[in-house]
Amino acid sequence: MQFHIENMTCGGCVRGVTRAIHSVDPAAGVEADPPARRLTVQSDKPGAEFLPALEAAGFDARLQ
Repeated sequence: MQFHIENMTCGGCVRGVTRAIHSVDPAAGVEADPPARRLTVQSDKPGAEFLPALEAAGFDARLQ
């Protein structure tokens, strides 16, 4: 699944979104592309479950 994260702009942001994703699913695969503001997550959990964790971490995320 892919998320658009408007305020993911640097390596520090990537660490923050990765922590947020892993707080929901520690086994999730995470691949970030800050210039495109795109986060790709490989998980068996539905994408909507990650949105509250990303929001709590300060990231404005939406599923693509």
